[in-house]
Amino acid sequence: MIAARERRARIAVLVEESDRVEVSALATRFGLTDASIRRDLLLLEGEGRLKRIHGGAIAPHLALRQGVYGTKIREHRDEKRRIAAAAAELIHAGDVVLFDSGTTVALVGAHVSPTLRSRSSITAVTHSLPVIQEIGAWEGPHLVALGGLFLADYEAFVGPQTVASLKSLSADLAFLGCDGLTIEAGITTPHVLVAEVGATMAGRARRVVALADSSKLGRPGFTTIVPLSQVDVLITDAGASPEQLATIRAAGIEVIVA
Repeated sequence: MIAARERRARIAVLVEESDRVEVSALATRFGLTDASIRRDLLLLEGEGRLKRIHGGAIAPHLALRQGVYGTKIREHRDEKRRIAAAAAELIHAGDVVLFDSGTTVALVGAHVSPTLRSRSSITAVTHSLPVIQEIGAWEGPHLVALGGLFLADYEAFVGPQTVASLKSLSADLAFLGCDGLTIEAGITTPHVLVAEVGATMAGRARRVVALADSSKLGRPGFTTIVPLSQVDVLITDAGASPEQLATIRAAGIEVIVA
């Protein structure tokens, strides 16, 4: 039988991968009683790794996710996880990293290596509530949370206060989310205040990384966050057409297919 600490670590990974686990299934998997599993879930909830529900537990990002954000986070989940994992590999010790809003960006923190999570190895700056919740659960995180006007549909803070705080900072990386990406319009979003924060992040980072699953490539949007000329790297998934990727690369952007 595996040690209790390792078992709980495995349970946390299962929740991260599937978003939901059942007490009965975990009891069978680990050869324990339901009561023992419930104690594990209680401890993991205390660490912010999951949220207990009747009969099991769900990932923290689902606990309060409803409406527009809740719908988006359930779309293209596997693709978003792969993109987020690839994005996390770009982070190095000592980096200052800006995390934009968006469901794909929100997953990046969960894929940061354990080494970088400890001892304040990186500085994370964000206006995204899900990112704050994820990184805030690390051991001794160096996290700068940006305040402002809260947009429930985006689970993010926006507005003059958010932008003013960003303008005093400099960063190594900025991870930007988007709802659309075209050669003509760049990366786009439906909300002008979300665009304003993203654009400010891009202006304060030495390297700008756009995260967009293939469903967003070629999709026109309402307002531009930044033109493609300000994007250094695009991370997408294998569903993107070779023609789309060739056009984006021709614009001078590094493309990573996760």
